Amino acid sequence: MQNEIKNIWLDLNEELYKFITSKVKDEETAKDILQETFIKVQTKIHQLENTAKLTSWVYQITRNTIIDYYRKSNLKKISIDDLDIPENENNSFDYANLTRCINQKIENLTAKYKEAIVLTSFKNYSQKELATHLKISYSGTKSRVQKAKEILKENILECPNITSDKTGKLLDFDTNLN
Repeated sequence: MQNEIKNIWLDLNEELYKFITSKVKDEETAKDILQETFIKVQTKIHQLENTAKLTSWVYQITRNTIIDYYRKSNLKKISIDDLDIPENENNSFDYANLTRCINQKIENLTAKYKEAIVLTSFKNYSQKELATHLKISYSGTKSRVQKAKEILKENILECPNITSDKTGKLLDFDTNLN
């Protein structure tokens, strides 16, 4: 899986950065959005059912991440309609609508698990850097991050707007219940 993410990064990094900078003029913000996009790709890659649509799927995540940026900052410099993706995908999954639910579930984690998720998923800490930061062993850190992800997944699946299969794989969500 790490090689798959690395290949996606190598293939799409520059192209996505150019796409983002065409929508967000600040280079530092564009870099942040690019980084956040790849975090989302890494955490959601298991949900991609049709690998032939990988590029359009990544662009949809990128587009949603840009929209989230403008929503959070309340900037109105760009119309959401202007955020076209290069490939058309009819069955796109709008990850941005899960944000509120996921944020609530992260907030409800115990302090140690919340810190592990936030630092590794959103602050780009490697698990080794997290181990150093927490002053615990690397294997202890790996266990903590894995447990935090398991708890978070279970909690997210409890959201009333989430539909999953028997194995707990996220299938769909209802935007009307956010």
